[in-house]
Amino acid sequence: MEFTFTFLKTFLYGLYYTAPLLLSIVLTTICLGQIAGRIESWKKFDALYWSFITATTVGYGDIRPSYRSSRVLSILIALTGLVFTGIIVAIAVRSATYAFNMHVDFVQIKAVIQ
Repeated sequence: MEFTFTFLKTFLYGLYYTAPLLLSIVLTTICLGQIAGRIESWKKFDALYWSFITATTVGYGDIRPSYRSSRVLSILIALTGLVFTGIIVAIAVRSATYAFNMHVDFVQIKAVIQ
């Protein structure tokens, strides 16, 4: 249980310290989505929905851009979403590594392997 608490504490600290960067990425996604929505004449919520579906690379296909400029924006949104996801994954991996190093006895692991 200590491992889990150490992981969560480290993960939340990582999110806290990267919050300005993560927030700027989310705001960039929202702004690009609203620009694409204006080009495509979508409702604001539809543009918001589409931008986050695109950023998470889910891409349901229920809303899709038809103009070239909107398609270019969708590529930028997807790349921004990949960066966002990469940062979250990096924080999680670092937190798990730290928790593992704090709570796992390497001598016991060597004994099990041999």
